[in-house]
Amino acid sequence: MSSQFDFENEINSLTKLDAPIWNGPIPRWRRKAETSGSANASSSFVSSPLKISNMSCSKSPTSGILTSGPNSSKCRTPGAINTPNRSQNSFKTPSRGDRYIPNRGAMDFEKSKFKLLAQDDAVDNNCSISNEEYKKALKENLVGDHGESENKILAFKDKAVPMEGYQNSSKVLYSSTKKSQANRSKSRHIPTNPDRILDAPQLLDDFYLNLIDWSTTDLLAVALSESVYLFNSTTGDIQLLLSLENTDDYITSLRWVPNGRHIAVGTSNADIQLWDVTAMKRLRNMHSHASRVGSLSWRDAILTSGSRDGHIQFHDVRIASHLVHSFAGHSQEVCGLEWSPDQKFLASGANDNLVNIWDERALQPLYSFTEHQSAIKALGWCPWQTHVLASGGGSADRHVRFWNCYTGTMINAIDTKSQVCALKWSTTTRELVTSHGFSQNQITIWSYPSMKRMQDLMGHTERVLYLAISPDGKTVCSGAGDETLRMWKCFDVKGSKGQSSGSQKSGGSKVAPCFAIR
Repeated sequence: MSSQFDFENEINSLTKLDAPIWNGPIPRWRRKAETSGSANASSSFVSSPLKISNMSCSKSPTSGILTSGPNSSKCRTPGAINTPNRSQNSFKTPSRGDRYIPNRGAMDFEKSKFKLLAQDDAVDNNCSISNEEYKKALKENLVGDHGESENKILAFKDKAVPMEGYQNSSKVLYSSTKKSQANRSKSRHIPTNPDRILDAPQLLDDFYLNLIDWSTTDLLAVALSESVYLFNSTTGDIQLLLSLENTDDYITSLRWVPNGRHIAVGTSNADIQLWDVTAMKRLRNMHSHASRVGSLSWRDAILTSGSRDGHIQFHDVRIASHLVHSFAGHSQEVCGLEWSPDQKFLASGANDNLVNIWDERALQPLYSFTEHQSAIKALGWCPWQTHVLASGGGSADRHVRFWNCYTGTMINAIDTKSQVCALKWSTTTRELVTSHGFSQNQITIWSYPSMKRMQDLMGHTERVLYLAISPDGKTVCSGAGDETLRMWKCFDVKGSKGQSSGSQKSGGSKVAPCFAIR
């Protein structure tokens, strides 16, 4: 009878879900206690697994507490037999991160409800779908199949789905978690100190003039009152190119021919002179404007000039009758002229607050932009998007605006908070540089197209009226009303990361008195 009672008691315990499993494997916490060598743990848990057959457990009808014989202690709940005293043991039950929480943002609830109801209707109507087909359809709708995340009912995260036309879909899938190139840091070191400072006495403080230009042969031309000097940035040599005979006249504009061997010079007496730099002699003098020539731009052998009389003229310097075309482009002084890199468009800016876009065959501008509220001298074409023009307004406008000259629309406008005197695009990075007047007289470097302000270059004490970029695209030369020229290596991407020095060795005995290198 005793063995039958034990057998029935063991069967009864096995059928209860809340009863302890005596014949199962040793719990993990008990194995840890056995290997730890703790005295308390070894005395409590090292014994072999308990056997139900060795216990005579009964249930008290009054208290509902299990007892095991006349000398047994109270067995409260079965789980309490296997649970160690947490205050006496250093181990803890590990937490389990096995919960899968669907991402509500990646699910389409209406489509999911429709699919679930459609499956229920198919089962209720005894459709001819087999059990395997039903399971397959249910799996596709619940967790998706073959990457069709838009058909999921439960979605745990957004998965990358390659667009149509990708040949390597796995590359799109497994590279979706990588940090994109656009979000990576694009910051670079920009020296805030000028690489070289030169005195430029009698550099005119006139917003409407263009008095410095850098050739492809690395010669910087600088107009100081009635004289033009050539500065070689490699050797430091300075040469006097020309001086006007009448000291009351002064130089109003400069522009190198793309080959770097000739230069056009505009003067206050409405003349345009063409000089051979190699031979150091004047080739010809052209007179056709009624007032001073403040802006020049080359298109192959055609020189375009803008004057205070508001006219824009085209000169073919190869023939005796140089004037081939002339039209009244503006009502006031033309202070900015730039041909696009592909030479399809000519941009002109003037004191009448207009930016006009021309081609050589049009007697009227293709587009006339009126958004600026002040004179526009700062003009620049994007080197890698030749139809994009940037223009900067004067003290009453203070905006840099970008134009699409294919469509005649404005792309963007940025308030710089100060007068925009000059503007140049970088040829080495996707950036541009602008020079400004009151109140900080700074030079600002912008990233394009975000137009994030990358660096302000300080040092000039008067408005920075003139800018030129070296042929290698690394150095920017700025000229200001404080009669100084400063060289900034702001686009030297591969240069040293240290601060640039503020001085360089001079060119020796050949340095002209007009420049004194600091």
